[in-house]
Amino acid sequence: MSSPWERTRALLVLEDGTVFRGTAFTGQGRALGEVVFNTSMSGYQEVLTDPSYKGQIVTMTYPLTGTYGINDEDMESAAIQVEGFVVKEYQDFPSNWRSNRSLADFLNEHGKIGIEGIDTRALTRHIRVAGAMRGIISTETEDVKKLLEQLETFPGLNDIDMVQHVTCAKPYRWQGEPLSVDLANPWDGNDPRHRVVTLDCGVKYNILRKLEQAGCQVLVVPARISPEEILKTKPDGIFLSNGPGDPAAVHYVIETVQGLLGHRPLFGICLGHQMMGLALRGRTFKLKFGHRGANQPVKDVTTGKVEITSQNHGYCVDLESMKDLPVRLTHFNLNDNTLEGMEHLELPAFSVQYHPEASPGPHDASYLFERFIRLIEKHKAARRMV
Repeated sequence: MSSPWERTRALLVLEDGTVFRGTAFTGQGRALGEVVFNTSMSGYQEVLTDPSYKGQIVTMTYPLTGTYGINDEDMESAAIQVEGFVVKEYQDFPSNWRSNRSLADFLNEHGKIGIEGIDTRALTRHIRVAGAMRGIISTETEDVKKLLEQLETFPGLNDIDMVQHVTCAKPYRWQGEPLSVDLANPWDGNDPRHRVVTLDCGVKYNILRKLEQAGCQVLVVPARISPEEILKTKPDGIFLSNGPGDPAAVHYVIETVQGLLGHRPLFGICLGHQMMGLALRGRTFKLKFGHRGANQPVKDVTTGKVEITSQNHGYCVDLESMKDLPVRLTHFNLNDNTLEGMEHLELPAFSVQYHPEASPGPHDASYLFERFIRLIEKHKAARRMV
């Protein structure tokens, strides 16, 4: 690890020509992605490994990053998913009993670039005013015109299927970690727990942990799977996962969800919520700068309670497009009144835009996993009576 005065100078150039100068605290190179910000005060390891960030350069608004290092327990996937990482000030001497390496070492292991010395307040304000936009990080040149030309090779996220880059290649059963299985016989026949298939659009490990803790055997399947293949496994419930990019671009998942509705209880989170909205013939749209952080207030219409939630999304289900559909709108964001949750009035299906599994963030909404289990039990009882 080089000392601060030996570090390589780095540029962050946005597509509108705005330039931010800093230094790299990891290896040299370049990274292209959509530049976004996250307002969490901690949880940078979970942010880095969350597949929903594929295709994005993430800026942390909290000024000090790296203080507690990296551990092996807080991974949300098997790899770093962000394209690049931007912080105000990197802390190179982590202090935490769980830490086994530094943030810089972690980024270097995965070939990802991290830069510091950027005025992250100014960058965040610029994104809030102008909106999320494409950007490039580079230590290779300070020629802004050349970097803008290189940036043109990155198409952005609109109308792009990013799920294909993060979904699993083969089905696996979650048992604290992925366990390879044959889809013809995927379950543990001696395990009495509810059988839940997770459609993997970029699922976070903590969602799988929460499903397991709630009393489920969890089978994870690739995004490109037919509803017939899923139903052939005879699941008790189906979970629609989070994931990156534009939901409207992932037509095959929308069609799969349409084929699953009504057959088994469905629960969707984040991208899974958007997929359910699209499967019901609603619409989605891109937010100006998205919701990313661990402090988003959401109102539960049923109880009137306000939950502080963890969120990570750049797209949203259009509230107006759902008004004439057979759904009840259950949750709203109190910052901008966008749709945060819904349930079908006739079929066993519900979804939320935010992350009840937290990681990082508050646990106010963890009750939603229990709601899913109750829906599964109710549906199983009804099937037994037929």
